[in-house]
Amino acid sequence: MTSGSSRRIVITGGGTGIGKAIAQRFLQEDPDLVLVGRRAEPLDAAAAELRSAAPKARIATRTCDLTVPEQVEQLADELKTGAPIGVLVANAGGNYGLGAKTLTETAQAWRADFDGNVLSAVLITQALLDHMPRPGGRIIAMSSIAALRGSGAYGAAKAAVNAWVLSLAAQVAADGITVNSVAPGFVPGTPFWAGRIARDPDIVQNRTAPIPMRRPGTPEEVAEAVAYLASPNSGWTTGQILQVNGGTLFGRG
Repeated sequence: MTSGSSRRIVITGGGTGIGKAIAQRFLQEDPDLVLVGRRAEPLDAAAAELRSAAPKARIATRTCDLTVPEQVEQLADELKTGAPIGVLVANAGGNYGLGAKTLTETAQAWRADFDGNVLSAVLITQALLDHMPRPGGRIIAMSSIAALRGSGAYGAAKAAVNAWVLSLAAQVAADGITVNSVAPGFVPGTPFWAGRIARDPDIVQNRTAPIPMRRPGTPEEVAEAVAYLASPNSGWTTGQILQVNGGTLFGRG
């Protein structure tokens, strides 16, 4: 995109980690960015950092619990008063089920992972779908390598994201809207991993050893995959799960 053809781009989970890296990548096209998250502080900090890098950028922040239908509806109503949403990156999520032992804890963990990773993508997408351009809309959901090789409640939730992506892609293909997911491997430079690495520093070496490229990934490399799927020239790529994992898990036809 050139500076004269700005798009409105919504990024959930846009205040930290991969979400912030995606926002930084989109600065190249002079976008109208909306960063969405549960907490105002990281959103405001990210917006300030992005404005420092691109002083003329249009960057707004919105707080919302994306698992709560009423909050999502309120957010969508507000966003619909502006320009169409050219790109929606459903990046919000996390691993909420670690450490469950009892049946009650397990049930809570699985529900939390489903809500935090699946509903957080489905609700905002459904709410904004009628405000996306036809043709030309781009929807990218954040999946994980865990969805493709198994990892408890979190992997199951991300697998559900992939299934939803395939279903929605078929639903809106005739409208010229593409729907894809990006499935990163081990990307330690994010808050997602920070606590686990602090508790067990060996996790970096252990997770890196099986990677054929012998190094972890970076948020910027994941952001580049998202940027491709969001680009105007990616209009014939839909219903795909794009792996970004250094060869940890090779693609299958």
